[in-house]
Amino acid sequence: MREVKKAVTIPVAVKLSPFYTAFAHLARELDRAGADGLVLFNRFYQPDIDTEELAATRTLHLSDSSELRLRLHWLAILSGRVRASLAATGGVHTALDVVKATMAGAHATQMVSALLRHGPAHLRTVLIDLRAWMQEHEWHSLSQMRGNMSLFKVPDPDAYERANYMLMLQSWRG
Repeated sequence: MREVKKAVTIPVAVKLSPFYTAFAHLARELDRAGADGLVLFNRFYQPDIDTEELAATRTLHLSDSSELRLRLHWLAILSGRVRASLAATGGVHTALDVVKATMAGAHATQMVSALLRHGPAHLRTVLIDLRAWMQEHEWHSLSQMRGNMSLFKVPDPDAYERANYMLMLQSWRG
């Protein structure tokens, strides 16, 4: 990262995968090395296997809003802990997805699957819905809400911790 920053004069963002053993440590090290932005998370192409034809198949699996939760988790943990701008990619389809990512700490959200599904006009719908939601809930700007549900600011920070997962499993009655 340091070498890249020395070689260019433009901001450098790093698109990351969630598949690191110590993701928070990696994010902090990239931040210390000068990354201007961290993009959470890259979606890898994943071929399937056709067992009848005995061939690898090409499939494009578009994201949906349920994929946003992993990003929300890490945005909330990193928000306020790194200087780099944070961006969410994957699972952003609606105005509420934008609101959630921003509240978790995102400075930007990226939307691809929703645009492939609904076309570029979908951006107008998201923007109209976002403005309406913000007005209804008395938010004046995205920067005002940014990070208000981060680990440092949420009323119950344990909700972001692994211990909460264990409590949920203990209380679940299947």
